[in-house]
Amino acid sequence: MPRLRTLALPTLLPLLLSACSTDQAVNYSKSYAKNHVKNYVTNAALNELGPAGDAIAIGMNLEKDTIGFEALVHLLLKEARVNWGDEKKSSSKEYVKYTNHYRTRVFVDFEAGSVHVETLDRQDLRKAIAAILLTPYAPDQVDLFSDKDVPVGEEPMLYGQVLDHESQPIRWQWRALRYADYLIDRQMSSRKSAKGQVYAVDFSLVEDHLSQREYQYASLVRKYSKVYAVEESLIYAVIRTESSFNPYAVSSSNAYGLMQIIPKTAGRDVFNKVKNLPGQPSKSWLFQPHNNIDTGTAYLALLNNHYLKKINNPLSRKYTTISAYNGGAGNVFATFDRNRNRAVQKINNLQPNQVYWALTKKHPRDESRRYLEKVSTAQKDFYEGKI
Repeated sequence: MPRLRTLALPTLLPLLLSACSTDQAVNYSKSYAKNHVKNYVTNAALNELGPAGDAIAIGMNLEKDTIGFEALVHLLLKEARVNWGDEKKSSSKEYVKYTNHYRTRVFVDFEAGSVHVETLDRQDLRKAIAAILLTPYAPDQVDLFSDKDVPVGEEPMLYGQVLDHESQPIRWQWRALRYADYLIDRQMSSRKSAKGQVYAVDFSLVEDHLSQREYQYASLVRKYSKVYAVEESLIYAVIRTESSFNPYAVSSSNAYGLMQIIPKTAGRDVFNKVKNLPGQPSKSWLFQPHNNIDTGTAYLALLNNHYLKKINNPLSRKYTTISAYNGGAGNVFATFDRNRNRAVQKINNLQPNQVYWALTKKHPRDESRRYLEKVSTAQKDFYEGKI
């Protein structure tokens, strides 16, 4: 697959390591990698991280789940602070990618439907615009935690969601570069910052961008809805609330993918109790849409059929399931009573609208109160054809 820029350790390194003992190889790798880090900020951050930094320095091709989410974020934020004076990074509904030694970055807000490209190097703006227009859905190749350039060649993740000045979708590099020239000529802005002059371009996704992304996953939602007997509308509502169908969704709580699965909690629960698998899913595994929707839907079913099965009214159980997906079953029970058995009794003595009121007004976590409201609204929108 062609790339805008290719980064790799020299081919000589494996040959040198093969002639060393394990300890010698590790020490040599640490020394070699850290001495060849181009950016002093990254080098300093690697040293601060200790063993985690050593692991990253040995080779970014290692499975990043073994390195640790926090370590990768630490590196990224340090570079962002030095180059931009802030700590902006990807979230569940916004794709953020740094390139050009962290001096260029792009933001795709999947909820608002907007794209912002900015750089401290005027000459890199054209390339950066074209890169986001051609970025594929390839989470195993697009590194959100480094400044590596993105691969090009596969169908772009924004294909059809951005139309150029001729109202055409952008699939190939020539069209992406031509649209970049158009945007720079007519819409480029500049501003002074503490880190230097910033050059930027903004453009919007098409009006029905949310629906377009929804349709991409229709067959998967339909499949796992049948497998786990979970309403399609509920699956769509959870995806919309969690990620706005952002295929690169990642959160500060170490949740990944469309349905924002945390590997060590929901992921482990599904692996152990539903799939009879040991351990927990990896980040790369959860970034695959079929795995993510499978796991998220399985977790909804697990909450409904196992953790909350003693709640009699189906609608009350759905409300508690939605709330538990965000804040855990324990907090759902705690909304009604510290004792789980008494909590179940109280829930069963209430009407569904009373259960909904309690979960949106009395739940221990503010986020979970809002979450039930958002998912319920999104599910209603689906029924009415608004999603």
